[in-house]
Amino acid sequence: MQFKYPEILFALILLIIPIIVHLFQLRKFKNEPFTNVQFLKELTIQTRKSSQLKKWLTLLTRLFLLACVIVAFSQPYTSESGNFKTKNEIVIYLDNSFSMQANGQNGTLLNTAVQDLIASLDDNDELSLFTNDANFPNTSVKAIKNDLIQLDYAPKQLSYNAAVLKGKQLFSKDDSSIKNLILISDFQQKEESLSLLNDSIVTTKLVKLKSTIDTNVSLDSIYVSNATVENIELTVSISNQGNPIETLPVSLFNDDKLIAKTATTIETEATTKFTIPSNTVFNGKVVIEDPSLQYDNTLFFNIDQRAKTKVLSVNGSDDTYLNKLYTSDEFDYQSTDLSNLNFNIIEQQNLIVLNEIDDIQNALITALKSFVDNGGTVLIIPSATIRLNTYNQLFANFGVSEIQPINPTEKRVTGINFSHPLLTNVFDQRVSNFQYPKVNSYYPNATSSVNSVLRYEDGSAFLSYANRTYAFSAPINTTNSNFQNSPLIVPVLYNIGKQSLKSGELYYVVGQENVIDIATQLQQDDILTLINGDSSVIPLQQTFDNKVELITSDYPETAGIIAVQNKQEFLKNLSFNYDRDESILRYMDLNNLTDVSVDNSVASTFNALKSASNVNELWKWFVIFAVIFLMIEMLILKYLK
Repeated sequence: MQFKYPEILFALILLIIPIIVHLFQLRKFKNEPFTNVQFLKELTIQTRKSSQLKKWLTLLTRLFLLACVIVAFSQPYTSESGNFKTKNEIVIYLDNSFSMQANGQNGTLLNTAVQDLIASLDDNDELSLFTNDANFPNTSVKAIKNDLIQLDYAPKQLSYNAAVLKGKQLFSKDDSSIKNLILISDFQQKEESLSLLNDSIVTTKLVKLKSTIDTNVSLDSIYVSNATVENIELTVSISNQGNPIETLPVSLFNDDKLIAKTATTIETEATTKFTIPSNTVFNGKVVIEDPSLQYDNTLFFNIDQRAKTKVLSVNGSDDTYLNKLYTSDEFDYQSTDLSNLNFNIIEQQNLIVLNEIDDIQNALITALKSFVDNGGTVLIIPSATIRLNTYNQLFANFGVSEIQPINPTEKRVTGINFSHPLLTNVFDQRVSNFQYPKVNSYYPNATSSVNSVLRYEDGSAFLSYANRTYAFSAPINTTNSNFQNSPLIVPVLYNIGKQSLKSGELYYVVGQENVIDIATQLQQDDILTLINGDSSVIPLQQTFDNKVELITSDYPETAGIIAVQNKQEFLKNLSFNYDRDESILRYMDLNNLTDVSVDNSVASTFNALKSASNVNELWKWFVIFAVIFLMIEMLILKYLK
């Protein structure tokens, strides 16, 4: 037994007062003469004995009465924990990521956790609860029961360390309270490991929910593997965790209409192909049937009438190779000499190529600076006889490193920046025996390797990039270089053209920042809106003369196909899919963690928590005992003769 206010027990010294009163009753007896006391002697002895018994019983009852009152005020209690706390704080992190769709013994892991929480906690127990996308601070189970029952899965999961930090911030500043942080999850393996530092204030408890399945089939990606004038070939990538599957049905839909269905055999990875007509609007989705995780069984994509990238080449040299690259099916290519350049059409372009012109006038520099500021892209190819100061003035406006006078020395282009966005997915692997091009003369520059797309053998830049500006450091005509005959020219120049207008991809990822160019011209005060069924949102956007740049991150929250509209005018569709990170069924080993308790059941965790923090207050019993002793004293005084 322990006491909340043990200092009050010093008042037990007061028990000496009734003892003094009873033992030192100073009473003077008066002698009274009587003729014969023979018959009174026996009666007198009996009265004295009963009087002594009555006094001792009264003394004991009063001592017990006073002692019970004092002990009651010191508030005695019993508890499994060593400290008496007036408040017990509970903060719960409930993981509602897609991996919690896996089935446990009593349904999905998320539904099991929700039902156990509702059953294990009293309706009025105070707690704070948060998920990956919702917060319920300082509430009770009764208040959030409906929210828990309707809790949906979140496409983006907090890291476990971030969940611990967020949970600790929800506790009060009261140092006298017991603080319990409970993390409920399947603890799927992540790149960032779970690290729990020893904390003397917060007790961390992990509830690891275990799935009864260890297999999952996932639709990972879809891409255009081949395109002709008539058809587009789509390739779907599928992954499997578990036993090989001989026949996996894969269905292709356009809106809700079934277009094609095929079957594939898969062990760990497989691909299947579909062919659809070119130049048609296709709001597609690929569907498989898998009883494990449900969110990765559908993959949305869409193909719209793609806008052509507008390319303007200002020529001082032959542009035949540019005309062959920027074909009319994907590009709107225009060519002009510098003397015939119409400055009014510059702002209508997506890419401007300065093709080996000798001199860049101030008016052109000003126009190009405005063009880049409005989201345009410039490709600079110097000639062998440039006016160096005009080029460096242009480079200074664009933040590109200045160049030095031409060096008539042969150099080979041997370095490829494979990680640059311009060359992403161009090479299957990093090759070393590539047929590298060479130049007979070049302009030395100080461009860092970070901004280099292609490099010479000494590490200096052949093609550099900065602030939406690509710049070659050497003429690439057939006299000075064999670059036009190199396999590199097609992916480099083609991707510069395609990336100048960020045309819609087949799909984007929910929860990631996506930059999307919409080829349209808006009137003043017009804005673009994303429409998904009955809901709509205005995304972050920047308006240029010939396009609108959309930036999406927090919207949409669910996978599907949404429309881009200008007021009531439909512009195009965008498809969004969930990230597939949750599809990998690998889980953390929590046995190596110290200073933390690990359980596999929500109910048992809260039962142990209640048992450890349960306090049996005994002061009421001592009040009852005091009343009982008071009644006993009254009975003694009244009935004991």
